[in-house]
Amino acid sequence: MKIHILGIAGTFMGGVAALARESGVDVEGSDQAVYPPMSTQLERLGIALRQGYAPEHVSDDAGEVIVGNALSRGNPAVEALLDSGRRYTSGAQWLAERVLPGRTTIAVAGTHGKTTTSTILAWLLQAAGRDAGFLIGGVPDDFGVSARLGSDPLFVVEADEYDTAFFDKRSKFVHYRPKVAILNNLEFDHADIFPDLAAIERQFHHLVRTVPGGGRLLVNGEDANLARVLGMGCWTPVERFGIDGDFDWNARLVEADGSVFELLHRGAAVGTVRWPLLGRHNVMNALGALAACAAVGVEPAAVIPALERFNSVKRRMERIGEIDGTVVYDDFAHHPTAIATTLAGLRASAGGARIVVAMEPRSNSMRLGAHADALAPAFDDADAVVFLHRPGLAWDAGRTVAAVRGDAVAAADVDALVDALLERTGPGDRVVFMSNGGFDDAPRRFFAALEARAGAG
Repeated sequence: MKIHILGIAGTFMGGVAALARESGVDVEGSDQAVYPPMSTQLERLGIALRQGYAPEHVSDDAGEVIVGNALSRGNPAVEALLDSGRRYTSGAQWLAERVLPGRTTIAVAGTHGKTTTSTILAWLLQAAGRDAGFLIGGVPDDFGVSARLGSDPLFVVEADEYDTAFFDKRSKFVHYRPKVAILNNLEFDHADIFPDLAAIERQFHHLVRTVPGGGRLLVNGEDANLARVLGMGCWTPVERFGIDGDFDWNARLVEADGSVFELLHRGAAVGTVRWPLLGRHNVMNALGALAACAAVGVEPAAVIPALERFNSVKRRMERIGEIDGTVVYDDFAHHPTAIATTLAGLRASAGGARIVVAMEPRSNSMRLGAHADALAPAFDDADAVVFLHRPGLAWDAGRTVAAVRGDAVAAADVDALVDALLERTGPGDRVVFMSNGGFDDAPRRFFAALEARAGAG
């Protein structure tokens, strides 16, 4: 059987493609925006990829079409699909029907940290000898693929609250029916589909309703919004995790940058984590993953040493390289809270080194201006910020630039952005690129410019 995936280069749909291919299905797909790391994964898997949504890109012998949530009515491929009468489904539904039955599903939900937490959990399970399956919204360096079937009954899925498809406006995570769910955090996001925070809280409660009484809910105990979700009704044992407070699972920071912390379970020391990740947010991600290990019978103390070898995920503070002491990172952060926590972790590690940020406001919420007022304070730990101000932004980027503490400018295109960064970058600086898209390969273009400048000097 052959399937065609519309929107195959998205992080979730690329994972669906990998699982289908591993299952023995002939997979092809199309997309309009193709960039690493997912394009690299698809090429390595030998999956035929077509640029654009022309109806003729869907082969006549494709017996089913899986439709990504980036596509809507009016898209030529969607209109041709509906007219054809061909069978179609969503990625989340395909996963729920073809992969998850008979598995013990662990769902990782939250506004921030889903990808990193899912990857930590999959890595810890592997360290325990469990060949768990997974579908992660990124490409973990330690696995090299964003999804695999695995031979163990356990399956880790990054559980996104974004809607499922143009024909199914429920959040994707309601399809998964997990035995264990991690609720990392909850803030307003996805302004293109949710009118307010209460609407997102309702979707999270739909997820809570699907977790059985014999399962486990692992909840960020510091998050008031998640407390409100549980207040709507909960029928599953809950364990809470956090840093500031008395919870079932606690972390005591040994190093302020989060690179070393002690894990405690109900006040008793379990072990000390020493790992390469930085920031309070990553400590919280690790807490959720370690608590999930315990929920499925894996002793956290036995797998803590594996975190020392953990390499995280591409585009999560991925180190591009270093020139004359200037270190360049590529990061996926695109929400003010994620930006602030990422930079706080870097600041704790970098000490007095200057931090320079290149920011592409690309997410739907960013483009709509939903985070405009909160954006400037998110850069308080940065010394300089350069915004890529593409045409079509629905908010006043100039006002945001003016509100940033310290040096901030806007650039009209990536060439101008690279020039502005070069003017602001010197030896020993940390330069962080932040976008949830391809950013026109800006991190590597800037690094090449740094190399050229060093060679000319």
